[in-house]
Amino acid sequence: MTHPVDVHVGKRIRHRRWLIGMTQQQLAEQVGIKFQQIQKYETGANRVSASRLWDIAEALDVPVSFFFDGISDGKLVDADTPSDLMGDKEALDLVRSYYSIPENQRRRLFELARVLSDVA
Repeated sequence: MTHPVDVHVGKRIRHRRWLIGMTQQQLAEQVGIKFQQIQKYETGANRVSASRLWDIAEALDVPVSFFFDGISDGKLVDADTPSDLMGDKEALDLVRSYYSIPENQRRRLFELARVLSDVA
């Protein structure tokens, strides 16, 4: 049976990989493993060792602590967003597109979204 923390870490790996537009194959090559192993990490089927997590963090250009964001005192923290948001490819594509917009336009879009959410 998979451990909730392993599933959480796997989701964070997938989230970051999608966010920067990297394939499982590309990540696997940078880390020196097969892409099937990345698949197993991302689903939480296989536990990621400390040294492998270090390598993955370097390949994804994040600190190792990134993979544990959302865990407090050994428990997963409930957020206001759906729990599967990081696993939603459409949501991650939206975030990637948002960050590709020039900063001044992105700020205006953010303010518009904030106003629209206050109206709802």
